[in-house]
Amino acid sequence: MSEPEAHRSKEPLPFLLLLPNLVTMAGLCLGLTALRFAFAGRFEAAAVLVLLAAAIDGLDGLIARRLRATSNFGAELDSLADFLNFGVVPGLLIYEFTLGAAGAGAGAGFGWVLVLVYVSCACLRLARFNVARAAPPAPGKPFFTGVPSPAGAILALLPLFADRAGILDTTALPTASALWLGLVGALMISRIPTFSPKSLRVAQGRVGLVLVGTAILVGMLFTRFWLTMVALDLFYAAMILRTVILRRGRDLG
Repeated sequence: MSEPEAHRSKEPLPFLLLLPNLVTMAGLCLGLTALRFAFAGRFEAAAVLVLLAAAIDGLDGLIARRLRATSNFGAELDSLADFLNFGVVPGLLIYEFTLGAAGAGAGAGFGWVLVLVYVSCACLRLARFNVARAAPPAPGKPFFTGVPSPAGAILALLPLFADRAGILDTTALPTASALWLGLVGALMISRIPTFSPKSLRVAQGRVGLVLVGTAILVGMLFTRFWLTMVALDLFYAAMILRTVILRRGRDLG
């Protein structure tokens, strides 16, 4: 390294350039705390922390772009945090909540295999994303290939949401919860095109309608939180199913 380069490497960075990475670290801490709560049996708190980590995951990238502070280091840090928050934590949380109640029997053993499948799929998805990150965007509307890891984590928590909403006692259905976890993992590494926020466009005449809908959603989150999360999960799953059906129809046609 030449002397000018060595001098530049020692120059202090402005605090604002570190802000995106600090936000990512805050999300990582939320995930680790969610893991602690899951092992302590505080499942609702753990689920809420995962949701907060998902919100932060979208925030750090936005901050980095606004501050022009994007870097390879930040991208790798974000990917590692995503693996913990949306791979390891949801898998272990659902295992402790539904499968752990099955004791050390065959159901728990089978469930653990599918937890491993889910976590492995999350890891593979993030590795694929890292490799494709430098590739130019595809023409047309932007979309994700497969279910993104934050959305996958929220889908994976559906058994907990349904139980806390009083819809279904999923602790009595450990095998079904395990199968759902494995299905979500498969969706994460699939080639199914899924919704990307970058493709969202709102016509000027519908801005008021969108604002009213957002206000209703926020109100439901404050009054019927678990039921709203179930509804959002089912809506997202229905959109994925619709995409699969339309794609299959085009292939057959």
